This record gives sequence, C-alpha cells and structure tokens, in this order.
Amino acid sequence: MPTGRIALMVDQMYQVTEIWYPYYRLKEAGFEVNLVAAEADKEYHSKEGYPCISDVAAAKADADDYDCVIVPGGFAPDFMRRSPDVIKFANDMVNARKVIAAICHGPWLLCSTTALKGKKATCFMAIKDDIINAGAEYLDAECVVDGNLITSRKPDDLPAFCKAVLNALQTAP
Repeated sequence: MPTGRIALMVDQMYQVTEIWYPYYRLKEAGFEVNLVAAEADKEYHSKEGYPCISDVAAAKADADDYDCVIVPGGFAPDFMRRSPDVIKFANDMVNARKVIAAICHGPWLLCSTTALKGKKATCFMAIKDDIINAGAEYLDAECVVDGNLITSRKPDDLPAFCKAVLNALQTAP
C-alpha cells in the first residue's frame, strides 16, 4: 500500500465533492491527507454550508513534507489566492516538482503560480481564459495529465481525476 502525504487545499465556498471524494479515496489508498488553508484549525464551509476544519496553515506547510497538492473547485480558489502564504506554498510545490492536481475552478489558484506555463490543462469552462492567460494550452477533456500537472473540468470527472492522481503518486520518483 502506498504511503505519503497529500496537501488538500481548502477555503470558504469549496465544492463539497471535490474535497471529500479525493480526501477519502487517497486515505483509502494509504496516504496521509492534510487539509491545508490560510489558517489552521479553522472551520471552512462549502457552497452548501458543509463544514471542514483545516489541519495545517499554509505558512507552516513545507513542500518537502508533501508528495502532492490538490486544489478543489467551487469559489474556494478565489479565496485561496488572496493569501500570500497559500500562493507561496503552491509555488513551493510547483518549484519542488511535486504532483500538482486541480479540478474545476482549482486552476484559479495555479494561475498565481508558474504551474500552467507551457502545459496542457483543463478546467471549468468559465475560467478557460484565465488558464490560457497563465500560459496553458486549454483542452476540453475529462482529465489532462501533462508531466506532474493533473487537471479536470468538473465533479463528474472525479473518478478519472483521482485515478490520475493515484497513478502519478505511484510512479513519482
């Protein structure tokens, strides 16, 4: 069974299945999953009001301690990118060449990093121009894997998204 640590980003207005589906799927596969946010031990709410309590503050998160970062959608990524600590942690993960995974509106956070530059990616169609402007080639596909970058469009893509994340973690150096 694989082992390792996953940073699953969270903030207000997250898309509920895009947090909890990967959270439990990766735990089931043997990974430690930490909910990382601007603040630790804070209760964040989904778009529907479902609570989620963060484990680790982004300022205290160290890219060397994680194998992967996952950025869910909803409106949470717009809140995430308002935090310099969250952006720094995301950039540190990109610079460390860790597995970078984002679904739906998740690439909004990645637009504040260099993760998308020169890569193929997908996202929820409403932010297509944002990822193109951040340097990505947009593809309308269930799941796009380009090196260490994994992206998907919407909650319906979660099975393919999680499968790609698990595959990347099993083949990562």
